[in-house]
Order: sequence, then C-alpha cells, then structure tokens
Amino acid sequence: MKNKQVLYWILGSVLTIGTAAAIFFTIQDDAAATVNGEKISQDELHEQLVAQYGQELLDSLITEKVIDQEVKKENVKVTQEEIDEEKAAYAESYGGEDALKQTLESSGVTMADFEDDIESYLATKKLLEPRIEISEEEMKAYFDENKDSFAQEEQVSASHILVEDEKAAKEVIEKLNDGGDFAELAAEYSTDDSNKDAGGDLGFFGKGDMVAEFEEVAFSLEPGKISEPVKTEYGYHVIKVAEKQEAKEAVYEDVKEDIKNTLFETEMQNEYTAWLEEKFEEYEIKNFLEG
Repeated sequence: MKNKQVLYWILGSVLTIGTAAAIFFTIQDDAAATVNGEKISQDELHEQLVAQYGQELLDSLITEKVIDQEVKKENVKVTQEEIDEEKAAYAESYGGEDALKQTLESSGVTMADFEDDIESYLATKKLLEPRIEISEEEMKAYFDENKDSFAQEEQVSASHILVEDEKAAKEVIEKLNDGGDFAELAAEYSTDDSNKDAGGDLGFFGKGDMVAEFEEVAFSLEPGKISEPVKTEYGYHVIKVAEKQEAKEAVYEDVKEDIKNTLFETEMQNEYTAWLEEKFEEYEIKNFLEG
C-alpha cells in the first residue's frame, strides 16, 4: 500500500498549475471581471497572480523542466504498464478507483493529469535509484520494530444482501435455497447501494471492522454457507461467506519486498531534495521574477 504523502508530493506541481490555469480559463475578452460595469482587467489579475503565486508556480515549472531534461539525458523510460501498476496501488490505498477519482476531482485534477504526474514521479524514482541503497540490516530492524503490523489477523471474505425487514430476508433465503443466484438476488433486493451491483461483495475483513452482530455470524459460518436473517442497526442481512484466512504471525521473507519499498520511499523523499539542489547548481537557471 502506498504512502499517501508520496501522492501529495507528486501532485504538488499539477495542483499549483491547475489552480492558476482554472482562473485564466474563465477570463472573458480583456476583462477578468466587472463590478457594476467597471472592469477588472486581465493585467490587474495577472499582476496579483504573479505577486501571490508567481514564484511558487515558476519554481514548480523550473523543477519540472530540470527533471524532464535529466530524464532525456539519462534516457529514462516509463512504460504504461508501470503507470497503471502505480495508479492501481494508489487506488487501493484510497479504497478503490472511484474514491481516488473523487479525491482528484475535489482538488481540480483530472485522471490524465494524475497519470502524467505518476509518469514524472516514476521517472524521478528511476533517476534517484542509483543513489539509494537499502541494507538487509535496515530491513530486518524495520521488521522487528513493526512486526505486529505485518502479522495477518483472522479474516473472512463475505457477501451480503441487506433488506429492511425479516420477512424480506426470509424471502431471499427461500429463493437461495431453491437455487437462486446470490449476486442476482443482491442486485434485486439489497438496499446497500455500495455493493449490491457487485453481488453484495464485502471483500475480506477482520474482527472489529463490522458491527458486532454481523461479525459474529460471518466468522462462525463455514465457506459456502448462507446465514439466517441477521438483524443489525442497518436492517436485516443475509450473509454468505466465500473464504476464510487464519491468523498467522509475520514472516520476514514474506514481507521483505514490502519493507524495502517502504524504506525506499522514505529515503527517496529525503534524497530528492539533495538531488534537486545539486541539479539546480549544475544547470544554468535564470529566474527573472527574482529581479
């Protein structure tokens, strides 16, 4: 699962640029606005934008240009497959692609912009990789300090059909016992709009993730079995368990790669600043806003 701080880091420049661009795109003719017919000109708006955001925006553009030139110089390539994989990891950390889209939209960022910034991030990552070395000792130390977080708790994968009353729940169970398809009945009967069209699938969850009445039945059911009506504060549930995972202790070799990625991400954020400072020294950069 990806650290969300990295998401904010790679989105920094596109958010800044997007905010300024959104302002300019709403300008009509030579006026940015009028008040009782009195015009506020584009020049006035431009001066204010430059004064408030100009240096920050220009710094982002300079940084982007430095990275682009380094990518070309080092012949760094990022494939669409790598972009899709990274995007999927971020989507997972936000609870799915729809949740990620909502987060981006609320910030005024399109998915295309996001993918472009992921490409820039991955290219930068490849540029920094030769500068970062994660030792076996560091990984083992991190594992020992965070062992409990890597342990797998007991989990179940289940689906449910949520209805308003016990009568409707019993009707669903009767249809299931007569050979009805659980997914089809979920789409027809369930009032849980978040998953009814996915067959009522809730995925894997651990103890403490669901309300107590639901959880007690779900963890007691055998895979493939269907529950009697289960009453909770949300209504009546018909539960079907698909799979169970037993609790097990963390094993270093099983999570070694995840630990390496986590440590690399942390070190990359530190190394990025030092690397960028070096490149700013190497490049001939003229910033005319600084006077």
